[in-house]
Order: sequence, then structure tokens, then C-alpha cells
Amino acid sequence: MRTAAAYVHGYSADEARRLGDQADTLAALLHADTAYPAGSRVLEVGCGVGAQTVHLVAASPLARIAAVDRSADSLAQARARVAAEAPGASVEWHCADLFDLPFADGAFDHLFVCFVLEHLADPARALAALRRVLRPGGSITVIEGDHGSAFFHPDSAHARAAIGCLVRLQAAAGGNALLGRQLQPLLTAAGYEDVVVGPREVYVDRGHPALVDGFTRNTFTAMVESVRDEALAAGLITRADWERGIADLRRTAEDGGTFHYTFFKGVAVRPS
Repeated sequence: MRTAAAYVHGYSADEARRLGDQADTLAALLHADTAYPAGSRVLEVGCGVGAQTVHLVAASPLARIAAVDRSADSLAQARARVAAEAPGASVEWHCADLFDLPFADGAFDHLFVCFVLEHLADPARALAALRRVLRPGGSITVIEGDHGSAFFHPDSAHARAAIGCLVRLQAAAGGNALLGRQLQPLLTAAGYEDVVVGPREVYVDRGHPALVDGFTRNTFTAMVESVRDEALAAGLITRADWERGIADLRRTAEDGGTFHYTFFKGVAVRPS
């Protein structure tokens, strides 16, 4: 059984930078209410290049944080990022698949899973598997986006078609770029209790210059642009329509343009 979809965005240096820009730009929105007590055992699942890890250690400097990813190359980048941006932070690094974690049952007080489930072929099974390493009464925090939540001004059918190419490519690879809206039923079906899911909305106009660059340009539009070659090769869109769509997305970051996107953050508890 295939458990992980191909990472549709790729593993380039540009993608690593995009992930860092995204994490830094959205840190307050996504992580302001995430902090773990001193001495608590926290596992970040699917840490990738460490873009979120640096914010975890900054918010919970006295927690005992471990980070796991199946890519040794990504872990090396994560280790270097944390060493550079959070010197002195103590993080345990583990190269492993989330379906075969090298930890004892109930080893952690808290789990943190950010932008991971959308890249899995069976996110419900993943959430159920993660329950094993969470102690009874421990919490899981899950954050996911939903590309269907993007809307903007000026509106553009071409821009929506370009975004749709990314959604379709991710689905073809076994993932789900619309997963955010499913967090509540997924967590509930996986056996967690006290499930609370809420939207984290990003609204951008020229009055928010940091978000114009950090989110509209360098996070969302850059993410869509990254699948250009795959979209054209698959015949999902013509070259002319693609170029028009990307130009229209870029237009939303200029004077008179606006952009909106919704992330979903869920917190739940393993039953005692």
C-alpha cells in the first residue's frame, strides 16, 4: 500500500526557501497559541527542512522536542536551520516513516503535525497510527491548508485554473490539497476526543506589505508556479492560459489587488 504521496512541490533549494518564507510569515497566525510546558515530550511529525521546527523551539524552549522525517536530506537541512536560527536549542532528530516510528507506546505528551497530511495517501490511517506514541490524555495539533479557500481580486478564471492544476496534480500523486476542510472528521474518525478545529484566515492587501511579499508572492503564487512544467506536460492547461493565470495571480499582489486564504488548525486529545 502506498502511504505517502509524491511531494508535488519538489525538493529544490527554491522550495526550501519557500517553506521558510511561509513559516516565518505565518508564525503568529498559526503558532501564537501553540506552546508546550517545560519538560513535556513533544514530537514534530514530518518536520521537513525545519521551517516549523524553529518556531516550535522558540515558543517552547524548555520542552523536550523530537523531530522526525523520512528524508535524511531534509533532516540535515532542518538540523542546520535550527542551529543557525535557534542556537542552543536541543532537538532530537530521527529519520523514520510515521507509520513505523522508533518510539515506545505513549512516549510523547504532545504531537505536532503541520502541512503533512495533505501529502499522504491515507491521512486517516496516519492519524490513527500516531495515536500509539501519544500518551493517554496527550494532545495532537494538526495544521493544514485548503487551496479551495483561495479567492482574490481582481478575480480571474485563468488564475483559478492554474491553482486547479496544482490541486489535480497533488491528487494524481496521491495527496489532497483540499484537506483542511476535512480535519474535524479525520481526527474524530481516528479515535481522538475533544476535537476542536478552527479557521486561520490570511487576508492580504497593499496595506499589509509583509504579507504581500511573504504570502501572496513568495508562498502561494510561488507554490503554484512550481508545478508549471508538470501541468503543461500533463496537458492540464495550455501554455498561454498558464502564463495568463500566473500573471493574474501576481496582479493580486499589486495596487488594488487583494488575496484571501484559509488554513485550518485542529487540536484533539487521545482518550485516557
